[in-house]
Amino acid sequence: MESTKQTEEAEVPQPDEVTPAIAEVTSAATDGVVIDRGEHPISRRSIPENVLKVLYRLHRSGYRAYLCGGSVRDLLMGRTPKDFDVVTDVHPGDVRRLFRNSRIIGRRFRLVHILFQDQVVEVATFRREPDKAVQAPDSEEEEDFLITDDNTFGSPLQDAKRRDFTINALFYNIADFSVIDYIGGLDDLTEGRVRVIGNPDLRFREDPVRMMRAIEFASRLGFEIEAETYQGILRHRNEILKASAPRVSEEILELLRRGWSRGAFRLMVDTGLLQPLLPEIYNVIKGDDTAYFWKMLEVLDRTVQSGRRISDAVLLSVLMLPWVIDEIEKEEARRDQRMRIGEVIVFIRELITPLCARMALPAGTRHQMEQALETLWRLLEPPNDRRSQFRAVSRDPFQDALALLELYALSSGRYIDVFRQWQAFAVRVKRAQEEGEGGASKPRRRRKRR
Repeated sequence: MESTKQTEEAEVPQPDEVTPAIAEVTSAATDGVVIDRGEHPISRRSIPENVLKVLYRLHRSGYRAYLCGGSVRDLLMGRTPKDFDVVTDVHPGDVRRLFRNSRIIGRRFRLVHILFQDQVVEVATFRREPDKAVQAPDSEEEEDFLITDDNTFGSPLQDAKRRDFTINALFYNIADFSVIDYIGGLDDLTEGRVRVIGNPDLRFREDPVRMMRAIEFASRLGFEIEAETYQGILRHRNEILKASAPRVSEEILELLRRGWSRGAFRLMVDTGLLQPLLPEIYNVIKGDDTAYFWKMLEVLDRTVQSGRRISDAVLLSVLMLPWVIDEIEKEEARRDQRMRIGEVIVFIRELITPLCARMALPAGTRHQMEQALETLWRLLEPPNDRRSQFRAVSRDPFQDALALLELYALSSGRYIDVFRQWQAFAVRVKRAQEEGEGGASKPRRRRKRR
């Protein structure tokens, strides 16, 4: 079997070996605004070598080869892109023949993944938007606009128009190192606007997750959501329930993972988009009674931006914590007495299990959340004897619970001393374990008797 390195350096087929299946479409594309190399800040030094290999091989084989989407946006803003995607006028099957180290993936949206030792470069073919006309917002008739097939190929202009937001529809042309803008993305980038491409009423019904992505980009980039786009979210926020639960949950986690959660969830509440998704949490955090929650998100964002890794279980527990606290306080008020720790643990499990199921969270994540929240309540009432403290620190959920306690204490001002005591104790235990392992002597060998 050939090695990956060998396949990377495989000879490039001649252009006539690949069928230019959509050449007649791309040749008719309307020219966009072209920004020459000297007028924009993108440098090839900022593009990974493997991505450049793909772009150059497509170009030298006689095809269009553009860097596209968020990578162009981030490079223009002086940011480091998370991904580098390539778009071309070659069909997926023909891209596969150009690159032996590749595979075709996807059904609704066929893509080619070109495999290198340390990177996967994604290549898509220019596509066009679905041929659907949107109804008036007040129309009594309902039609399902969800996209179920997106393999209709098109021109660069059509491809730009079918993307989600103008700032994500910019192209970098490897042929002359220019930036191409077909739909006003450069103006919106300069003005700091998140604008959906086309009619918001249609685009949000085609893919309701675009509403969450609008909020993500506004929070991540510090942009404002353009007025018509914002109004479209308000009108169609309930459409989000038509999106798949795992996809929505992953988007929620992305808002928490990247260090811009406070602004994102503020917009999720202000637009009401959180209400149909997580009404329990929305009803608790929408008012002024949970000011600590927004401070907790600020602390979380600073922690994530510092490079510290927070587990998904803790991130989701942060989101659920105000609701869990509120429900426990209501239950204790109903009973007119404080719940014992065993009762709290059972209550938490019964409380969050239906919500986790609705979010289609993996069983492992749900179990970690349960343990983190349960252990948090155990830490709030520290045991008096040292043996129980050692046992608590040695349990797997301790680090997640301690991280959750840290976020809650620093944001609410409560249990700060408790957190510091547990943190100091955990440090002492870890140091003692390391010293014990380092200082352990080898067992003496016994002499054999003659």
